[in-house]
Amino acid sequence: MPEGDSVHLLARRLDRSLRGRTIARSDLRVPRLATKDLAGRELLEHATHGKHLLTRFSGGVTLHSHLRMDGSWTVTGAGKRLPRRLLPDVRVVLETTEGPTAWGQKLHDLALVATAEESVLVGHLGPDPLRDDWDPAEAVRRVRAHPTTPLVSALLDQTNVAGLGNLWVNELAFLVGRSPWTPVGEVDVPALLDRAATALRHSATVPGAYQVTTGIARRGESHWVAGRARRPCLRCGTTVQVVAELPNDPAHRRTWWCPRCQPGPGPETRVPSVPR
Repeated sequence: MPEGDSVHLLARRLDRSLRGRTIARSDLRVPRLATKDLAGRELLEHATHGKHLLTRFSGGVTLHSHLRMDGSWTVTGAGKRLPRRLLPDVRVVLETTEGPTAWGQKLHDLALVATAEESVLVGHLGPDPLRDDWDPAEAVRRVRAHPTTPLVSALLDQTNVAGLGNLWVNELAFLVGRSPWTPVGEVDVPALLDRAATALRHSATVPGAYQVTTGIARRGESHWVAGRARRPCLRCGTTVQVVAELPNDPAHRRTWWCPRCQPGPGPETRVPSVPR
């Protein structure tokens, strides 16, 4: 699933092509929105909150979308269309009077709301390090509210901190030298979230730094543990371990760790997460 930095970069790319343009034709291909028409509205901006994309239009209207595992947005130039084989997956078409057309494929959680009421869709989310209203103290408070929750599960909970996905939480556990299953109450939470915010911003704003956690962009060396199962740890040489996700449990995704660099409890300590 795309993480907060991925969606942030997508929003900036869409803004470069579409911001300030007027919609000539819209096609929202989901039953509940099929009769809605955005033609004549100016596309003002693409905002994000965590992994959620908010496309704002003049007249105080916002189109909400979520990529999840398979969603995407593509922009084509004037007179261009997507290949015919991709058209069955299109859920949103935004054709502008100036030429470019945006195509949203396999999008999820599509909704059209008043911009003033976006909180109905994203108000449950925790603070987002990539937003101007990032509130680290509130993020710390939320994470500390459940001190027995495993470190990676606490960071994956979007109601604690919005935008951290599986790659980042595994890499952050390595960077702070703690087992992914360490109770978060035993961790220096302010320092952890400060590092998380710095890493996410660096990834989203520095050219060539996207999701590079080691400082080395070479293939196979850009991550400390994520995706490196059964390979030597880049720091100590110990074999990186992995456990599979728990089905239907978003708090327990696939987890990688180095047993030597990350001392602490192992995966056998996992407990079913409590929905919050």
